[in-house]
Amino acid sequence: MMPENELLGRMQREWDARALKNARFYVNTANENWTDEEFFASGRQTVREEVLTDMINICQGKDPKQMTVLEIGCGVGRVTRALAEVFGTVHGVDVSGEMVRQAKEANRAILNAHFWQNNGTDLTVLGAIEVDFAFSSIVFQHIPSREVIQKYVCEVHRLLRAGGLFKFQVQGDATLNTEEHDTWLGVPFSDEQAVALAAWCHFEPRYRHGAGGQYFWLWFFKK
Repeated sequence: MMPENELLGRMQREWDARALKNARFYVNTANENWTDEEFFASGRQTVREEVLTDMINICQGKDPKQMTVLEIGCGVGRVTRALAEVFGTVHGVDVSGEMVRQAKEANRAILNAHFWQNNGTDLTVLGAIEVDFAFSSIVFQHIPSREVIQKYVCEVHRLLRAGGLFKFQVQGDATLNTEEHDTWLGVPFSDEQAVALAAWCHFEPRYRHGAGGQYFWLWFFKK
């Protein structure tokens, strides 16, 4: 097994390389030549489908413009920008410094969106920021270590206010042919493993959808 510090270094290097080659394609592989308009419209579509349809669970009576939101794996800000149109403050983190650089450049006019490079396993770069809602889409599917994902989830628990929701995806398809330490097709979770992950990080796994598929959605509420 590769030591964790070596794995995190590999994740950073490989995502930096993808960002330099064609960041928008590796963020959303539906198009190799995204225009600005099309690319950020695809982020709004994600928010329409996965956030705006779920505002009762997400806001729990709060005014979204008064909420602070965390996005794990922000890439170049495709979804972050759309979240910033709905919520008061959005913090996006990514392991790739090049992705974060491009996110800041592309979203410099979006004053309530903030971008941070983290170390790939924790969220200490954010300090003691409290968040009302955390979100992650098509990110943990690329992480080849359950231990690293577990640390991320526990870190979200640390920053999330009591009762808050972390809505995110993991890889649920164990049949995909993945190589060890592959930073593109990451480690899968069964439904049982997802429930165990919630218990380890002190979350309530209130809802789950898509077990066995590539887009296994989890609704983890902080107890």
